[in-house]
Amino acid sequence: MLQLPVQDPLQLAQMELPAPLTLVVLAPHPDDFDAIAVTLRYFHQRGDTIHLAVLTTGASGVEDGYADAYTADDKAALREKEQAASCAFFGLPPERLSFLRLPPDEKGNPRLDEANQLSIRDYLAARQPDLVFMPHGNDSNVTHQRTYALFRAVALGEQWTVWAVLNQDAKTVAMRTDLYTPFGADDATWKAELLRLHASQHQRNLNTRAQGFDERVLAVNRRTGQGLNAEYAEAFELERYAPEDESTGKN
Repeated sequence: MLQLPVQDPLQLAQMELPAPLTLVVLAPHPDDFDAIAVTLRYFHQRGDTIHLAVLTTGASGVEDGYADAYTADDKAALREKEQAASCAFFGLPPERLSFLRLPPDEKGNPRLDEANQLSIRDYLAARQPDLVFMPHGNDSNVTHQRTYALFRAVALGEQWTVWAVLNQDAKTVAMRTDLYTPFGADDATWKAELLRLHASQHQRNLNTRAQGFDERVLAVNRRTGQGLNAEYAEAFELERYAPEDESTGKN
């Protein structure tokens, strides 16, 4: 059983974790896996099983004409190719990468409907994870919000016992830090290389923010690390789902 810190944030390496674990990453877009890559590599190196489900195509994140992609289908194929390349670099077996392509609403966000809940339920039920990673629901990105909402509806409806591990993102509004993974310059260099494999996002960030995708993500990790006596850190809030009371929160 995973035990939560009583008060202070706890380093991932200090936790007493059973082994092996099964992890699922519910990534709202291609590249959300990579935002927490140092933490996921820790589990990968432990020998835990990691599955990645990318919920949407992320086509709207590709600038028109980038790599000759103009249509939504071409942009989706480009982003999925980038995600496959980053997973290969990470070392994730290709059979553990799935693209769910949840149908969107008129604004391009996954619908909060029964069909999308069923897709999430079926994917999770087939893998029976101990931990489910996703961006925190308190986020200005609507697709991030809905990823959390779809998962929560499924976990409560099915009365599963599972831990949700909610990660900080560049657009997270506020969250509690229960768990964090500190890292230094060498790991930051590795993570930057991984992030740059999402070349469409790297170029878009350079064009719109005058900052590469790698530096944008690492800037979040750098700021978080400053409050945790680390050079960089990936931060998480933990939620426990259990059938006895259908509630979440700390033990």
